[in-house]
Amino acid sequence: MTENTRANDRKPTPDPAEDNAFFPSPYSLSQYTAPTTDFDGIATEPGAYGGGRWKVLTIASEERYLLMQNETMFSTGNHPVETLLPLHHILQAGFEVEVATLTGAPTKFEWWAFPKEDQAVIKTWDALRTKFKSPKKLGDVIKDELGDDSDYLAVFIPGGHGAMFGLRESLDVQSVLDWALAKDKLIITLCHGPAAMLAASIGRASSPFAGYSMCAFPDAADAGANVDIGYLPGHMPWLLGAALQDDGITLANGDEMTGATTRDRGTCPRCVDTLSTG
Repeated sequence: MTENTRANDRKPTPDPAEDNAFFPSPYSLSQYTAPTTDFDGIATEPGAYGGGRWKVLTIASEERYLLMQNETMFSTGNHPVETLLPLHHILQAGFEVEVATLTGAPTKFEWWAFPKEDQAVIKTWDALRTKFKSPKKLGDVIKDELGDDSDYLAVFIPGGHGAMFGLRESLDVQSVLDWALAKDKLIITLCHGPAAMLAASIGRASSPFAGYSMCAFPDAADAGANVDIGYLPGHMPWLLGAALQDDGITLANGDEMTGATTRDRGTCPRCVDTLSTG
């Protein structure tokens, strides 16, 4: 392989479905994707919480294209592993999962990252495919299902760059976050999913999450390596970590992708006893 060929491998791949839109480069996919995950089982006994009414609300992104600073578009969505593997744990523990998008439009996935040989991810996709293809409208969930006696124990916001567009500007997302905080429900998110937390400060002098600690995808990667290796076709329109910190949120994982997790607050005994071990 020539040096020129290796350099071309780092060029983002054009997405033929949209003008000036791109998938990640072949080289970046070789570094960031694999046919299987490192899933090694769930922490709870399978079905331990089955047979009850309790559900988890997944707020997924319906956005495909993220406009970059150089006017290219990143062909993105929800990351399949960062969506389906957490939901695999939740389903296997016995909880029901519902899916909602802002308008009820189908969920978008970064299908180029789907681990095609991973049975846990495949099983979860098969179980939830219809809900992702025909999700609920988030406003309808708020109106009809988030009362004082709601069946939802938790809100889950998946990872993937798709979360960077739409969720942070949504008053419906703000309403769900307000409800979760008021009712002491769990909010579970990862990677770029914490972008949704920025909706909590819309129209307010400060965020109700100010002083909280979270893990999020590091800005150092999105501003540096992800551009250099062609994972992104240009620089991000804004950086997640900086925006979270501007809202008074502490980043527990700093500038590194370490696989770290953190938990801040959440005192509902029923929620904690069930979901923290899932």
